[in-house]
Amino acid sequence: MARYFAIVPAAGSGSRFGAERPKQYLTLLGRPLIFHTLAALCACPDIERVWVVLSPDDEYWRRYDWTELGPKLETVLCGGATRAESVANGLAAAALAAADDDWILVHDAARPCLTGGMLAALVEELSEDPVGGILAVPVADTLKRADGEQRVAATEPRDGLWQAQTPQMFRYGLLQDALARCREVTDEAGAVEALGLKPKLVRSETTNLKVTYPADLAMAEWILRGRKK
Repeated sequence: MARYFAIVPAAGSGSRFGAERPKQYLTLLGRPLIFHTLAALCACPDIERVWVVLSPDDEYWRRYDWTELGPKLETVLCGGATRAESVANGLAAAALAAADDDWILVHDAARPCLTGGMLAALVEELSEDPVGGILAVPVADTLKRADGEQRVAATEPRDGLWQAQTPQMFRYGLLQDALARCREVTDEAGAVEALGLKPKLVRSETTNLKVTYPADLAMAEWILRGRKK
């Protein structure tokens, strides 16, 4: 039986957020933002181990107590300059535990509103899939393409368009091969697509948002508080 593991690339600086510290360490409901991300993964009964890929010069991780998350959590100080590099390095660190046919779920450090239901849906729909896939939501808004002066150049049809989320779930061997061949991607699905394969889209919720700007942090807090009521 294939096993399930998770990798969380967390070596980025979060420069677009504009904070003094990496956004994964910003406070969210009294905890570092990444705590909520990791808590969802560690609580998933299907996932055996969660690797957090940190920058070698990370100065924040040791300031916090992570013991509440339990024994599944492991840290590796091998983060790279890009997301793809960090994930590839995380896969290398997982080599002693993961076999080629095991599943790897790669999840954004700054996506703290993941739920057990979302994870269960991903695992259920992809466990027998020949390629793997990602959580995603259909695009609901009208899309405008801008010109060089930030004016509308065209309205783009949204039919068939989905917004990619994470986790993105692929077999260990396939994902390792895909990232070795194609590092110039913004997500794991892009590397798998470059091999000529078609990842499956598993419908998610808009609440599984990624914190990129300050307004996103406020929205994540609102979502998490609502779940506690």
